[in-house]
Amino acid sequence: MKHIDPLAPSGKASRSAIVGWLLFDWACQPFFTLVTTFVFAPYFASALAPDAVSGQSLWGYATAAAGFVLAFLSPVLGSIADATGPKKPWIAACGLVLFVASLALWYAAPGEPHAIAIALMAFAFGTVAVEVAAVFNNAMIPHLVPPERYGRLSGTGWAMGYCGGLVSLVIVLGFLAADAGSGKTVLGFAPLFGLDPATREGDRITGPFSAVWFLIFVLPLFLFTPDIPRSAMGLKEAARQGVLQIRKTVADARRHESVGRFLLANMVYQDALVALFAFGGIYGAGVFGWQAVELGVFGILLTVTGTLGALIGGRLDDRFGAKPVILGAILVLALVCLGVLSLGREHILFVVSTAPPVPADGIYGSASERMFVLLGLVIGSVAGPLQASSRSLLARLVPAREAGRYFGLLALSGKVTSFLAPLAVAVATAIFQTQAAGPAVLILFLLAGFWLLSGVKRV
Repeated sequence: MKHIDPLAPSGKASRSAIVGWLLFDWACQPFFTLVTTFVFAPYFASALAPDAVSGQSLWGYATAAAGFVLAFLSPVLGSIADATGPKKPWIAACGLVLFVASLALWYAAPGEPHAIAIALMAFAFGTVAVEVAAVFNNAMIPHLVPPERYGRLSGTGWAMGYCGGLVSLVIVLGFLAADAGSGKTVLGFAPLFGLDPATREGDRITGPFSAVWFLIFVLPLFLFTPDIPRSAMGLKEAARQGVLQIRKTVADARRHESVGRFLLANMVYQDALVALFAFGGIYGAGVFGWQAVELGVFGILLTVTGTLGALIGGRLDDRFGAKPVILGAILVLALVCLGVLSLGREHILFVVSTAPPVPADGIYGSASERMFVLLGLVIGSVAGPLQASSRSLLARLVPAREAGRYFGLLALSGKVTSFLAPLAVAVATAIFQTQAAGPAVLILFLLAGFWLLSGVKRV
C-alpha cells in the first residue's frame, strides 16, 4: 500500500495543523521582543554594563558569538532532520535549551557576582536554541500548503509572532515591570508578585516569562501538527549523512544560480537586520535616556506596525512575488538607518538643531525622540515582510523533500556571518565611542544585500 505523507503539499492540511504551526512564532516571539530588544537588552546596557557604550559592545559580542555557533549547527542539524524525517523532536530539544537559558536570565541581578556573564551566556544560548528550532519549523512549510500559498502562510506566521510579542510586552510593562522612581508600571499599577523595581526584578522576569510562554504555546504544534514520517536511517548514520549533505547542498546551491545568489544576499541583509533589532532598544536608552515607559510604548507601537506589515507583506508576496517585497524592504531599512544616523539628542537631519529631551516634557517630548519613534515604526512595518518573504522565496526555489537541508542552509546564510554586523557595530562603537557608528555600518550591509538580491531571477 502506498504511503501517504500526512503533510503532503496538497493544500489539505487541517486547520488545527496549520494553527499549531503558526503558534510556533507566537511561542518564540517574547524571547525576541522582551529579551533581545525592548526590555532585557536595555536593562543590560543601563543597569548591568558599566555604561551604555560598553553595554552595546558587550551585547554585540554575545550576538556575534551566537551567530558563529549557529553558522555550524543549523545546516548540519537541518540535513540530519531531513535524513531522519521528524522535525518536532529537534524542536523539543531546542525548546528545552531555550527554556533553561531564559530562566537563567532572572539571576542577572545588579550588583550580583558574574551577573554580566550570566546575562550574556544565557542570551547567547537562548538565541542559538530558538534560531535552530526555527530551522525545523520552517522546513515544514512545503508540507503544509501548496506553493501559491507559501507567502500567506509565512506572512501569517510572522504576524502571529508579532501579535505574541505585543501581548507579552503589554503584560510585562503593564503589570510586571515598574519604573524604579515611581514604583509603578506603565499602566500605573504596583507590579504583580511583589516584584522589586529597585533590583530591576520586573526587567529580569522577562526571562522566566518568556520560558513559560514558550512552553504553553508551543504545545499545539506537538499536539495537532503531524510530523514528517520517520525514515529507517539511524541517528548516527543520519549525522554522518548530514555532514556530507552540507557539501552537496552548498554545491547544489552554487550550481543553481538563483538559490546561491539569494542565500548570499540573505547572509548580508539578515546580518544587518539581526544587529538592527539587537541594538534598537539599546540605542534609545543610550542616546535619549529612555526608561521602561518610553521603551515599552516604543515596543508596543513597533510591534503593531510589524503585525500589519507581516500580514500585508504576505499577500503582496503571493501577488507580486517574494523578490520585489524583499528588495523594497531592504531599501526602506537602509533609508531608516540613514535617518537614525542623522539623529542626536539636540539635532535631526544632521544639522537641524532641536531642544534636547527634558523629563518634564513627557514621553517622546523632543523632536529627535519623535523622529526616532517614527523611524522605528517603519522598521517594524518592513521587517516582517522581509523575513517572511525570505523563507517563502526559498520554499519556492527548492524541492519540498529537501526543505530541511536548504532551510538549514538558509539559516547558515543568515547566521554564518551574523556575528559580523553585530561585531562590526560593537567594534565601531568602541573605536569611535559613539552609538551613531551602529546605523552607519548597517547601511553598508543593507546596500550590499540589495545589490546581490537584484541578480536573483524573479520568483
